[in-house]
Amino acid sequence: MSSAVTDLDVAVSEIAEEMRRRPDRGEVATYIPELARVDPNAFGLCVIDAEGNVAAAGDCDTPFSIQSISKVFTLTLALGKVGDRLWRRVGREPSGSAFNSIVQLEYEHGIPRNPFINAGAIAVTDLILSGHQPREVLGEILHFMRFLADDQSIAIDKAVAASEQRTGFRNAALANYMKSFGVLENPVEFTLGVYFHHCAIAMTCRQLAMAGRFLVHSGRNPETGMSVVPPERARRINAVMLTCGHYDGSGEFAYRVGLPGKSGVGGGILAVAPGRASIAVWAPGLDANGNSHLGRIALEALTKRMGWSIFGA
Repeated sequence: MSSAVTDLDVAVSEIAEEMRRRPDRGEVATYIPELARVDPNAFGLCVIDAEGNVAAAGDCDTPFSIQSISKVFTLTLALGKVGDRLWRRVGREPSGSAFNSIVQLEYEHGIPRNPFINAGAIAVTDLILSGHQPREVLGEILHFMRFLADDQSIAIDKAVAASEQRTGFRNAALANYMKSFGVLENPVEFTLGVYFHHCAIAMTCRQLAMAGRFLVHSGRNPETGMSVVPPERARRINAVMLTCGHYDGSGEFAYRVGLPGKSGVGGGILAVAPGRASIAVWAPGLDANGNSHLGRIALEALTKRMGWSIFGA
């Protein structure tokens, strides 16, 4: 075992232990009833480096609801279907507003600011859905996730999906508002159904870190060498993750962690150190912006120790 691998193992173990002891854990999401039941003391961290070595600690093999992290993968699928035509329906600028805000959407005539806020992800979902039945599209999304993670056990948490459908009035408002501007092509209930279900995919930190590897390796699957997306597209997905992946906390995340990343209100974060590692962390307590509180702190500690910030050590 190389010293670099040993250093990574030690760093991951020590950071996980530090996070386990911290009293400041944030608040779990309560607006989705199923997420309100999650143990706020949970913490998992998994890092897969460029050579395929895995360092993991804590609750890294406990499945959790990935929520908005799924938007990285639906964006990838949408770009594969229509390429840059996607950007006619959704922008790629930071929002500066809450992830479920309708104010900006009204000001910009129904065009969402980026594909990672809720309105933008609903628009991306609608594009993937066009010409297909909801069940087919969900099958395609799940197949893609299982392929990337090399794990056929990944599934949708139906209880979380049902919980979101019962309480997703704000998302329904966003979708109907976009529909009024012609941004959505499909029936709103079909698009929202697919959106709620892909956000309810459950994965472990280990599975999520595996799924993110293609963004580390310029769009290639490192095990097979096959291209998942062209290098330029992988670079651009990483760019949008860096600038928009943490909603109105994206600047703070870039400042402190220095990596492309995407958060979810289930408490997960997928982070990418290009050419170096795919990282997944899970700590269910959220900060005021809806991002994992301890997840961000853990990633800041990791990038400092390993010198992985894209802005330099």
